[in-house]
Amino acid sequence: VLCASGGCLEQGELGRRLPGRPSAEQLTALLRDAQRFTLVRRPGPAAAAEAEVTVVVATSPVRLCPEHVAGCPGHCGRLHLCKYHLKGFCRNQVARKGCRFVHDFHSDHNLRVLKQYGLENLNRDELCQLLLQNDPSLLPEVCLHYNKGDGLYGSCSFKTSCSKLHVCQYFLRGQCRFGSSCKRSHDLLNPECFEKLERQGMSSDIIKKLPSTYRNMYDIKNGNRNIVLIVIIPLDRKPSTGQDSSATKDSESEQICLYHLYRSCGFKEKCIRTHFNLPYRWQYSECNTWKDFTNMEEIEKAFCDPKNVRFDNALIYERVSFPVCVRFHDMCCGLLKVRRLSTASSVTKPPHFILTTEWIWYWKDEYDKWQEYGKQDDLHAAATVSSDDLEKAYLAESSPKLTFKAGRHEYEINFVSMVQKNIRYRTERKICRRPKFVSQADVEKTRARGVKYTEGFKNIPAHWDKSALPELGFKLIELDCSSEEYKKVKVDFQRTMPRAAIKKICRVQNPSLWELYQWQKDLMQKSNGGKAADERFLFHGTSKKDIEAICQQNFDWRICGLHGTVYGKGSYFARDASYSDNYCGADSHTKTMFLARVLVGEFTLGSSDYVRPPMKDSQNFYDSCVNNYSNPSIFVIFEKQQIYPEYLIEY
Repeated sequence: VLCASGGCLEQGELGRRLPGRPSAEQLTALLRDAQRFTLVRRPGPAAAAEAEVTVVVATSPVRLCPEHVAGCPGHCGRLHLCKYHLKGFCRNQVARKGCRFVHDFHSDHNLRVLKQYGLENLNRDELCQLLLQNDPSLLPEVCLHYNKGDGLYGSCSFKTSCSKLHVCQYFLRGQCRFGSSCKRSHDLLNPECFEKLERQGMSSDIIKKLPSTYRNMYDIKNGNRNIVLIVIIPLDRKPSTGQDSSATKDSESEQICLYHLYRSCGFKEKCIRTHFNLPYRWQYSECNTWKDFTNMEEIEKAFCDPKNVRFDNALIYERVSFPVCVRFHDMCCGLLKVRRLSTASSVTKPPHFILTTEWIWYWKDEYDKWQEYGKQDDLHAAATVSSDDLEKAYLAESSPKLTFKAGRHEYEINFVSMVQKNIRYRTERKICRRPKFVSQADVEKTRARGVKYTEGFKNIPAHWDKSALPELGFKLIELDCSSEEYKKVKVDFQRTMPRAAIKKICRVQNPSLWELYQWQKDLMQKSNGGKAADERFLFHGTSKKDIEAICQQNFDWRICGLHGTVYGKGSYFARDASYSDNYCGADSHTKTMFLARVLVGEFTLGSSDYVRPPMKDSQNFYDSCVNNYSNPSIFVIFEKQQIYPEYLIEY
């Protein structure tokens, strides 16, 4: 029923269309199957724009087999299908040529797979809808750079040659509040988008359905978080934006880049983070564009004090002297929306990272005064949790609640309603989260002071050149070809590249990245019961233009490009240099390749729709994905702190 209705239906309407008209209790029990259904909140009909309804989105783990033509023996548990036929336009079929891929949705193999997932009764169109909204690899990516900056192409440097869709990402999520006045395109039928979609084998019928398909796909990806909100948040209440307006819980595109803030960013205009001169940025939305307040340091100082719910003297124009009011509880300025961008939370980075945002958590006592968690005074016992403890739990999002003690009392914190409750007496107190204030003068002093080696870097390898340890950034140290270190790298490289002539091998010395890597290594060991994480040396081919950025800020597939998406969207590393050689951009007959330390940890078989490793149990995720569980040669890493780009090979 769902797949025949565009992949989703409002919950009440679904109940009315089901045979036998199940009761509300029966339908609720049925929809608890998260493998088959995703429940989300969406705005109701236009007549009741403020109301929200529960929408059920058809969900399935069934996927196409990536090894179909390569000789898959048929034990993959995935469909053997031509993806272009699925999308409506196989050129071989149109030209009446023989296609190497199967076009029969109900072949013997496919029927076995469909029965395994309970999908054998779906027709071709219904299966197409289900697969397209569940497998992100089947749909073209939306260009994130187009969605940033001003101008016809945003900040996309490829412009008309970009292979990704130039369309408003919020429109495809059903979240664009600018509507027809949005400066980004909402039209997938415009010539540029239509040509890209046709090139990928999309039929016009499929293209017309794409906005709702993309929206369903986004909701499936983020559905679990939305389900928690459905259960916990009353319909007439919204969580306060002012108390968690940090970019730490938003996409990285809304984080301020630490490297640019401190000194310089190797990714330059390709960086997905915001480049700004302060660790915070206050903006208001006017004419579909985010604009800076002129006195944002004053706004920030007011916001950092938890007793302030508003700031009455915000200035929006340099030449207009009258002030306006910024309300922190709903992040608005009159009718204008307000946002606060910030650097990453301090708990997500090692201690030596400077200019991160330190968040402080408070609770309101019986005298209406805000008290910091973990601090003791004459009237209140200290809590067993500190601001850092609460911040880590808040960002982890593993549970909407946290319990702790203060003196002889036990309390529960609800991160959604931002309330602290005494478990025995059921009394409730408001809580809030505010950043520690940092002035522009503080920023300049911190940048000038930097990070001292003796203070910040404690785990530097003994064989590193101690005279080449930058505070932030890297140095390339060319290895002596007679050294054991050089020979070890050479042997590993030439094991599968015996004919390649090595010109030089450099060690990458980046103390900040090394500390971050060691920090992650310790975390993985602790979460693994004290057992050391599986660490390997793996290859990664790249172009010369990306070397500086990788050495400075590590691998980022969103900027440096994908080496495939068959096993997930992440950074791909190979056991064999010969595989990575295929991804090295040649420049004047010279190629470059990294040999990286990689914490592969516990891994599992990858899938094209993974944007992070799947769950290995009810609380923990795998650390990485591979192409073959028993004999892996390709590893996909989704968290860059699991990587250290140790050697650069030029050949």
